[in-house]
Amino acid sequence: MAHHAVEFATETLERVERLREQLRHHEHLYYVMDAPEISDADYDALMNELKAIEAEHPALATHDSPTQRVGGKPKDGFAKVAHSRPMLSLDNAYNEEELRDWDRRVHELLGFDTSGAKAAYVCELKLDGLSLALQYQVAEQRGPATLQRAITRGDGSVGEEVTTNVRTIKSVPLAVSAAKLKGAGLDESFEVRGEIVMPRAAFLKLNQDREEQGLAPAANPRNAAAGTIRTLEPNIVAQRRLDFYAYFLLRDGEELLPLQSQSLDALAAAGFRVNPQRKLVASMDGVLDFIAAADAMREQLGYEIDGVVIKVDSRAQQQRLGFTGRAPRWAIAYKFTARSAVTQVENILIQVGRTGKLTPVAALTPVPIGGTTVARATLHNADEIARLGLLIGDFVQVERGGDVIPKVVQVVEDAAHPRGTVEFHFPSNCPVCGSAVVRAEGEADWRCVNAECPARLREELLHFAARGVMNIEGLGEAVVAQLLDKGLVRSIADLYSLDGAALLSLERIGEKTSTALLEQIERSKKAPLARVLFGLGIRFVGERTAQLLAEAFGSMDALMAASTADLERVHEIGPRVAQAIREFFDEPKNRALVERLRAAGLTFTGERKQRSAQLEGLTFVLTGTLPTLARDVAKHRIEAAGGRVSGSVSKKTSYVVAGEDAGSKLDKARELKVPVLDEAGLDALLAK
Repeated sequence: MAHHAVEFATETLERVERLREQLRHHEHLYYVMDAPEISDADYDALMNELKAIEAEHPALATHDSPTQRVGGKPKDGFAKVAHSRPMLSLDNAYNEEELRDWDRRVHELLGFDTSGAKAAYVCELKLDGLSLALQYQVAEQRGPATLQRAITRGDGSVGEEVTTNVRTIKSVPLAVSAAKLKGAGLDESFEVRGEIVMPRAAFLKLNQDREEQGLAPAANPRNAAAGTIRTLEPNIVAQRRLDFYAYFLLRDGEELLPLQSQSLDALAAAGFRVNPQRKLVASMDGVLDFIAAADAMREQLGYEIDGVVIKVDSRAQQQRLGFTGRAPRWAIAYKFTARSAVTQVENILIQVGRTGKLTPVAALTPVPIGGTTVARATLHNADEIARLGLLIGDFVQVERGGDVIPKVVQVVEDAAHPRGTVEFHFPSNCPVCGSAVVRAEGEADWRCVNAECPARLREELLHFAARGVMNIEGLGEAVVAQLLDKGLVRSIADLYSLDGAALLSLERIGEKTSTALLEQIERSKKAPLARVLFGLGIRFVGERTAQLLAEAFGSMDALMAASTADLERVHEIGPRVAQAIREFFDEPKNRALVERLRAAGLTFTGERKQRSAQLEGLTFVLTGTLPTLARDVAKHRIEAAGGRVSGSVSKKTSYVVAGEDAGSKLDKARELKVPVLDEAGLDALLAK
């Protein structure tokens, strides 16, 4: 009997492995290659047989089995995870001139002449989705690689782990077989980066379902994909037919292969969905041809694209080109011309933002533009309405700027589109609180002067709670609206006085949700000083400026005591920003708010970074390859010593630092008689 039991177990195990291999094969054909070999019924039969065997023998169920795509809910939301290397955004180009200028800069930095040696480029479609990093691990030699972790882009440095949800996406392999690893030239753990997109058909189905449920439709496929991947219900993610396209192959944060084109081929060989619309070209003329072809096919693709990404193919050249503070120099995104349509302006509404700015918005007869129904478009300010000569009732051309933000471009007047008859008058009082509105000299915007205006407070609260600021999950629009309606919050400081009883008085807030939100509010007290400064909503103080201020002054008290002259000494802080900061802290109500936040226990100190003044007032231009210093390191050392690094040579340039293969910038320096330093000369200057 024992002998037969062993034989039965072996046969069962072999059948399980055979079924899994068949299911993975057919999933790949259906979801990655769009070339199914069997019917849905035959696929379901294989899946049901595997489920039955695993149910009868639970020990055979493994986490990478095709039956295990939908698991339990993520525990306590999504954990924050640091990326192996930052997921940076790309610089944009909008026309041929800007592309050719980028091409020229690439060749200059590489020491090539565009008429001679060339950098080869890989052209890929710019998918309008959500960036994602997938980490795979090979557990044993010559074994498969299994999906360990999926991480959203987040702020570029730290993302959220969404593995449970990503496992439901059929075009994401749960495991890569040893055979496919070998075919792709992979034998160790690796990371795949790519884009999650929601196909148009899935987006239309989602909005149809939402309308039937009496819910507002999703704005566009990108937002729908982002919202889906962050839901706490994996079953919902599974229903929405998201897709994943791979475009980077890394190990320990570095590219695995010498060429980007090789990485794409290896990803495809490993079983990942790689967009077939890609091409290796030898010149900018080839790039322009690819862009024209991509623009012509975009409506037939079945998913949204908003441009083309161009990357230098050679990894060695990528490393030489390096990065700016926010983007790689070896890649650029060409953005398509915004798509447009003609529709009628039914009304002009006024929205009040967190800084009190009054923004006019055109309420439009809904019109489809690029797969999204547009019913609102920004008019920016009163001057823009005057420039357009816009009347209520006019027909207008509306564009989706960057294929995302709708805006009115011009009034259309012809036999089919008669002019409107109602003139719009900009309000002299805030439409929300009734306070006077003012327009500062030299500015285009009107602002509500009431710091406690409910409309301002709503936007302030949403900004303060945002992920890139204090990161208070659960404090969304619906909760903020109720807190304001019930008078529970009259400033951002009131968030830290909320208790369970107050939250339980809100609709659809139970004990569990209340506890989770209070924990998030408490956790936000540990956010660094830069985030607190960003959260205060000081005019012109965005994320980077807040970071610079925190590093320069090291504490809230030092910043509040700083004069405009002190502020202007901070790198990148000009007179306008300095004045806005000083005005904010000079207002008694704002100082009282700061003191309430201090009493609540928020972080008011940080690590001050001392900047030397030895190169103060000097401007440097870097060109060519230095013997031992990477360009970013040289730039950092110059800026840390108080100097400024510019990208172009002029009469105001103090020094040009030139390395091997220095290009036209060196010629320009000689022409203008600008002093030229080598690396040793720079070191000597820094050592003084």
